[in-house]
Amino acid sequence: MSLSITLKHITSHPLTEKRKISAIFRYFKWQFQSRLDKGVHIVPFVENTKLAAQSGMTGATGNIYTGLHEFNDMGFLLHFLRNTETEKDDYFMDIGANIGSYTVLAAGVIGTQTTSIEPIPTTYQKLQKNIQLNNLANKATASNIGLGAEKGILQFTKSLDTVNHVATKETPKDQRIDVSIEKVDDVATKIPILVKIDVEGFETEVINGGETIFSSPLQKAIIIELNGSGDRYGYDESKIHQKLENWGYRPYSYNPIKRELTEIESLGKHNTIYVKDIDFVKERLKNAPLITVLGQKF
Repeated sequence: MSLSITLKHITSHPLTEKRKISAIFRYFKWQFQSRLDKGVHIVPFVENTKLAAQSGMTGATGNIYTGLHEFNDMGFLLHFLRNTETEKDDYFMDIGANIGSYTVLAAGVIGTQTTSIEPIPTTYQKLQKNIQLNNLANKATASNIGLGAEKGILQFTKSLDTVNHVATKETPKDQRIDVSIEKVDDVATKIPILVKIDVEGFETEVINGGETIFSSPLQKAIIIELNGSGDRYGYDESKIHQKLENWGYRPYSYNPIKRELTEIESLGKHNTIYVKDIDFVKERLKNAPLITVLGQKF
């Protein structure tokens, strides 16, 4: 991504558009620090949480620049989830957790019991680092596996940062790694009220391995990316959309500043929030306490 595009993205973000100079300063400060010292840096995240970040971590650095890299979806999580100590049924699954940004928000900021799934061993180590850094061992459990429709072994790419995915025949052999595959229905400790799925085109298999979970009335929302990347495996993602609708979900976008859910008719390039029991979800969003990010409350 070119510098001009990066800066445009950073300065048009909802949390930075009124504080452009500060955002640009954070960008150049990080570029300088991460080049001077290519090791791991501990950086502040949301409220009292932290992230272990280093140069090249796309999602983590996005959080450094803008506060919340995926503002709408992360804002939804922060407003929707509750601390498991007060709402004992609240449970979050972070499928394709990467280094754990969503895990830290759920378990660290809100206090929700969390299961995190990350298939790539080197990335899993970074996820574990962020769980330990935030003292979340009693809130977040991480597993170094992949999820699919059936148990087994699949090969994944291993050096593509946030876009590692199940390998295809075009993937060079030296860029593949074997990963154990389980089913969502077998891994979940109970019905998760919220699930985030970021598996770079393998969403069909994950959903098919979690029909008990996703068809349950106790499961209220899914954050999922349906942007056509399933084409690489021959999947028609409109069938996932139809299956979710058959289970009672409808697709929405969320504005954390206004706390508004807006139903959408077509899927975009980014995440979609699928919701069922819309009145329950809206009530939670409306009554959630304020969250502070980069000095701004929403």
